[in-house]
Amino acid sequence: MPYALFSKDAKLSKAYPTEADVWKVARKSGLVVDVATEDDKAAPRPVLDNDYEIRPCQAEPNEDPAKNKADAEREARIEPQLSPPEPPREALRRRAHQ
Repeated sequence: MPYALFSKDAKLSKAYPTEADVWKVARKSGLVVDVATEDDKAAPRPVLDNDYEIRPCQAEPNEDPAKNKADAEREARIEPQLSPPEPPREALRRRAHQ
């Protein structure tokens, strides 16, 4: 059975083959926050923001959860990745040698 992201009874995302697939999409969309409780201060657990839920659902009539997953993975590979800034000395050294 496919899964999707919900807010109350409203389906907010496409259907995906597994709950883990929806977590990946939600995290990439900025809908996942890490929460630490007294019991798990060392390892915060991810939770969905704004009372969103991931639940089993029926796919729409012309919807293919496997295709939705493949599309999301392809988009993730295409989007530019930010690289960490260079330390100032390294940047200056590189400019000096150009």
